[in-house]
Amino acid sequence: MSVVGALQVGSCVSTEATVEKVLGYERELRDSGASLVVLPEALLGGYPKGASFGTRVGYRLPSGREEFAEYFAGAVDVPGPEIAELAGLSARTGVSLVVGVIERAGSTLYCTAVFLDPVEGLVAKHRKLMPTAAERLIWGQGDGSTLPVVQTGAGLAGAVICWENYMPLLRTAMYAKGVQVWCAPTVDDREVWQSTMRHIAVEGRCFVAAACQFQQERPEVPGSRINGGSVIVGPLGEVLAGPLTGKEGLITAPVDLASLAGARYDFDVTGHYARPDVFTLSVDETPRSAVVFR
Repeated sequence: MSVVGALQVGSCVSTEATVEKVLGYERELRDSGASLVVLPEALLGGYPKGASFGTRVGYRLPSGREEFAEYFAGAVDVPGPEIAELAGLSARTGVSLVVGVIERAGSTLYCTAVFLDPVEGLVAKHRKLMPTAAERLIWGQGDGSTLPVVQTGAGLAGAVICWENYMPLLRTAMYAKGVQVWCAPTVDDREVWQSTMRHIAVEGRCFVAAACQFQQERPEVPGSRINGGSVIVGPLGEVLAGPLTGKEGLITAPVDLASLAGARYDFDVTGHYARPDVFTLSVDETPRSAVVFR
């Protein structure tokens, strides 16, 4: 038996301040007894809900370029000093962390989840495969080379970010990798998101830990509030903790990996309940670089 958590916090005005806020939870993380804690999407770097970046179809305003340059400056390198600080937090508390960041790579930004191990530090990352709607203005697409599953003290963990959770083929690929703890960093605070998390838990017969940001409304950006909704779900769809709304905080729940065999007794989505004679999925995990030197 181990403990899994979701830390519901929001980004600050600066990335440095956000890191300091997360570090402020050190005692709570240590005292929680958790082996694995998930943090929200785009926590380092921020999720600019409601921002337009000066874009209309067919043209971009100079003010939008300035806004993007400022956003770009607040992103983080992976690896980089901010990641190292959170890796230190992981080491001091003994908790594996899955953290949503805005990753800067060259002149492109990616919405990324990093995996931090208490002993090994940064061990993996997942770049969001498909930014949603206007997110495509500011984030690039990940490729199949960053679809890791990572062994943690709470079990085999994988990360699927926000609306990637609505991609059935991605879900199938992750189920086939044997995910035991499904980590879902998000900023989706809608009630229907709770149904999605419960559905994935039942479909994958896995534990689900979803961490959402909580962000107050910014007066200069209408609609920028994010109300939370972090939740932990068991493999038969039972809510184990949360949803936490309207405030920041840490939720935790015990997880028993031994219960997964019984949960999958009548439904193993990529095992005995699959029909490979009818349906197959091919997953390309090769890096897709725009320029390859041979």
